[in-house]
Formats: sequence, structure tokens, C-alpha cells
Amino acid sequence: MGIFSRLTDIINSNLTAMLDKAENPEQIARLIVQEMEDTLVEVRQAAARAIADKRAAEREIGLLTRERDDWAAKAELALAKAREDLARGALTARRKVDAALEARKTSLAGMDEAIGKTTADLEKLEAKLDEAKSRHRSLILKRDTAEGRVKLREAIYGDKADEVIFRSEQMTRRIEELEAMAETYAAREGGIRAAFEELEGAEAIEKELADLKKKLKK
Repeated sequence: MGIFSRLTDIINSNLTAMLDKAENPEQIARLIVQEMEDTLVEVRQAAARAIADKRAAEREIGLLTRERDDWAAKAELALAKAREDLARGALTARRKVDAALEARKTSLAGMDEAIGKTTADLEKLEAKLDEAKSRHRSLILKRDTAEGRVKLREAIYGDKADEVIFRSEQMTRRIEELEAMAETYAAREGGIRAAFEELEGAEAIEKELADLKKKLKK
């Protein structure tokens, strides 16, 4: 099943909205271009047939016009020879040709209108096709640009990408270990300081106690 169901759908389509909603815009754009190209071939073939039919109708009108004039001349000739019966028959034949001629002229007018509409549709379709091709090229360029960036990064880092990541993780781990060691040293230093403070405090208490004993003895 095609994306479009008829020529009017293509002419009235909003390609931007269609591609924005598509999961795979590049693929949809390619399908749109293909369907438009197929439709364009069909429309051109229809236009060519219409033009051929018009030319055939014009030739037939020319033949009918000459035949009508011929019957009119025969009617005049018959009257000149006093053959009213032949003149009457010639006039009857001319009336039939006149009717056929008018019918072909009416048909030709309809052909001209159809050809005009087909030509207008053809121009609109070609404009839509140009738009679709432009969008498709843009999507391809966008994809190629993205792929080019990936290849460039692969060319720069290559197989070293995993090594770079591994080294980065090792560095992070080393920093964390150093921070942990610093915290340990800080805690140890704090413990030693506390021990010295405790000893100093005990010595001060002993001194105060000795002083108090001397005072009591006096």
C-alpha cells in the first residue's frame, strides 16, 4: 500500500509533518520520492495520451469540415442542374456531418480543459517531487554527518577508547584511596593528640592534688 492514495493527496501533502512523525524519516522520504516519481510517470503518460487524443480530434474536425463543405457544394450543384431530390439528399447528409462536427468540437473543448488541468497538476507534482528530493538529500546528509563524527572519534581513539576509560576509572579509584588514607591519618593524628592531652591533664591534676596535700599539712 502506497503512502498516497491519489494525486490530490500528493499535491496537498505536508511533507514536513509526515517526516516529523515518522520513526525512520529517511526511509519514508525515499518511499515518498519513489511514489511521486511513479505517479509523475503516470501523469505524464496521461498527458501524452490526452494531447494525442486532442490532435486526433483536431484532424477529425478538419475532415468533417471538408466533408460538410463538400455536401454543401453538391447541394448547390444539384439545384443548378434542377435535381432537387439530389440537393435534398446532399443537404440531409450535410446536417448529419454538422451534428458530428459539433459533437467533436464539444469533445475537443473538454479535452483542452482536461489537458490544462493535467498540466497544472503536473507542475504541482514536479514541485512536490523537488521538495521531497530536497528533504531526502537533507536527511541523508544529516545521517552521513553523524556517521562521519562517529568514524572520526573511532579514528582518533580507536581501540584505545576502552583503555582511556579504564585508566580514568583507575585514576578515580586512586584518588578515592588517597582521600581515605588522608582521613585515616587525620583520625590517627586526632587520637594521638587526644592521648597527649589526656596525659597533660592527668599531670596537672596530680600537681594540684600534691599542692592540696601540702596545704592541709600546714
